[in-house]
Order: sequence, then C-alpha cells, then structure tokens
Amino acid sequence: MTSAAPATGPAATGVTPVRRSTLGDDVYESLKSLIMEHTLAPKARVNIDALARELEVSATPVREALARLESEGLVRKRPLAGYTVSPLLTRQEFTNMFDMRLVLEGAAARWAAERAAPEARSAITAEAGQTVAVETPGTDGRRSHASFTALDARFHDLIAQTADNPLLRDGVTRLHAHLHIHRLYFPYAEAGTTGEEHRLIAKAIQRADPDAAEAAMRAHLAAARTRHLPVFD
Repeated sequence: MTSAAPATGPAATGVTPVRRSTLGDDVYESLKSLIMEHTLAPKARVNIDALARELEVSATPVREALARLESEGLVRKRPLAGYTVSPLLTRQEFTNMFDMRLVLEGAAARWAAERAAPEARSAITAEAGQTVAVETPGTDGRRSHASFTALDARFHDLIAQTADNPLLRDGVTRLHAHLHIHRLYFPYAEAGTTGEEHRLIAKAIQRADPDAAEAAMRAHLAAARTRHLPVFD
C-alpha cells in the first residue's frame, strides 16, 4: 500500500481561501492578518506565487494587496528582490511614533468631542464597551491578540473618523499599522486596563467635553507607551 501524500493545501498552512465577491479586499485583509499575526514574520520575504496558490487566486490581486500594504508601511519593496515584511520598530522609532500619536490623536479626541453627531457619540461609547474573550490555556494567544488589535484599531479609527479630518485619519491609520506589528509581543493581560482608558475617552466625547477628551486620550497613549516599552529591554 502506498503512503498518502502530505497535505499541502490551505488547510495544511492555516490560510483560509478567500471569497470571490470582494476579491481585492479579501486578499488584502488576508495578507494583513498574516503579517499582524506574524505568520509572515517581520523581515520575511514574501513569495507572491506561493501566497496566490494558498489563497486560491491569481498573482494579480496578491500584487495589488501588497501595493496597498506597502503604502501603509507594512511591507517593503526592493528592486530585483521583491517584497519583504517590514521589520519591527526600534525603541527610538517606537517612541517617535507615540510622540506623533499624542499630537494627532489628542487632536482627534478633542475634535470628536466638539463635532460628533449624537449617533457618532453613541457609537464610540458602544465600541469602548466591547471586550475580547481570553483564549483557553495551552494556546499561543495569537487569536486573542489579533482580536484585541482589531478592537483597539476600530476604537481609535472611529474617533479619528468622527474628528472629521480625512488627513488626520489617514495619519492615525498609518501609525497604527506599525504599532500592530508589535502587538504579538505586548502583554495581553493589560487589555482590561486599555478598555478602562477607552471608556474614559468615550465618556468625555459623549458629554461633549473637548478638554477632558483630549486629556483622557493623551493619558491613555502615555500609559500605553509605558506598558509597551519593556518589550525592547
């Protein structure tokens, strides 16, 4: 009896084939998830043909997705060498990034408190109340980290969107992309503290208090930077 050939398809690699209805967006989201979860590790070379086979698509939407990810700073393209995943930030780059977040997101919280429509204030409050389930013991925690990353990104993006300044929102999105590559190394036990800080920001926006909203956002970002810096030690 001949032995069975080893599995080589998407089920073996953990990559989920994408739907055809929104192909470009699906490929982009799939590749972004692989990068955030370090399935595609920092500095790793990106094999376009292999990814196309695993996602069961042609190489064209993979290349288009990589171009989008390059614009966000998540991958880099070098002549004759193709794409590689962006490296982790250095400690100084990480500190500089949070300096920029303090400037941009402090303003975003202030403007959201001043400009938000009632339904937008309610949406921010609802988003701040969302939580992430903790994985069972024995798992590597990647699913929880990915869920927490998505939750955090939605909250901050919603505030940037409500601030009603597209350029500011674009800047916040780009900064978050770099931060989230690091998320896998950060202490997930601090998710509860992050949630409490989000709720303080949301409350200030809900009551249309721009000074309190900006102060709460800046306090949250300063605390987040302090929580995350030990990963560089």
